Amino acid sequence: MISNQVLQSTIDGLKGITRMELCVCDVDGKTLATTFADCDQYERSIMAFAVSPADSQTLLGCQFFKIFDENQLEYVLLAQGAGEDSHMLGKMAAFQIQSLLVAYKERFDKDNFVKNLLLDNLLLVDIFNRAKKLHIDNNGRRVVMVVETQVENDTVSLEIVKNLFAGRAKDFITAVDEKSIIVVKELKGTEGYEEMDKLARLTYDTLLAEVRYSVRISYGTIVHELKEVSRSYKEAKMALDVGKIFYADQNVVAYNNLGIGRLIYQLPISLCKMFIREIFDGKSPDDLDEETLTTINKFFENSLNVSETSRQLYIHRNTLVYRLDKLQKTTGLDLRVFEDAITFKIALMVVKYMNYIETLDN
Repeated sequence: MISNQVLQSTIDGLKGITRMELCVCDVDGKTLATTFADCDQYERSIMAFAVSPADSQTLLGCQFFKIFDENQLEYVLLAQGAGEDSHMLGKMAAFQIQSLLVAYKERFDKDNFVKNLLLDNLLLVDIFNRAKKLHIDNNGRRVVMVVETQVENDTVSLEIVKNLFAGRAKDFITAVDEKSIIVVKELKGTEGYEEMDKLARLTYDTLLAEVRYSVRISYGTIVHELKEVSRSYKEAKMALDVGKIFYADQNVVAYNNLGIGRLIYQLPISLCKMFIREIFDGKSPDDLDEETLTTINKFFENSLNVSETSRQLYIHRNTLVYRLDKLQKTTGLDLRVFEDAITFKIALMVVKYMNYIETLDN
């Protein structure tokens, strides 16, 4: 479970403290990490020691110690040097590696628990029991943030995000698919959506500066129990999809700011097609020319204000009125009337959604 690199770093540090030569082997006598060169000669002795009832033993001038993962023998530690204190120092080194093994196991168990929690794979009773065993607070305020990268299995971005949250022991960073990094963030008592938005934008800016390509980030709503974490995750995933359709220019999207886009995203395609047919009599807003669509979008941006829209488009007010009259004749909708404007705006969003679904199907 512990990487050989971590084991090597650990025994190098222990050697510097105890001045002992150390070697960690598996139960078959294969060397995993060592500070001395001739440890291969002990392979048969290690295999014999592994099946013996003794927890420690002196063989061939070397101290042998067993390291267990619960009741399962995981490693054999060899220790040389340090004179009369060799046995005591060797046991201390074995205890240190055993503690490291426990810590890594708990970390792995927590990661596995969080993944199953996000994917809604746990029964309610399992959530409570495993959280208690792993010392995870059941009632903390949490929100799930999803970072979607452009590279599959992006270990570089994953490490950057982990470093960004390194000082927050109650936060969890994991991944459940090839292109997403998931942060389960525990909020302090005074923190809310404003702080979450700042954190999401800080994460975006950090990744953009480090990996040199843009990512998309979304987050769900704040939940108050572990059992609700999966809901916040689903909301964050939905926010990613809705953001791609309706808010393509935004790199950070919050579920509670999706507006009417969230409603349209959940409509069946058959209903969307029927709506477009009824409003445009078999036509589509996609059939409008670029100039007309630009005029419409700018008109909406300026809250149906004719004077401000004409100023920003650098056209005469009468020219804008002429375009709106022409659109009314074509579609039967007068965008200067609030109800018609709302209908047209929804229709544009519905068509965007239909086009997005069509690209997925193809």
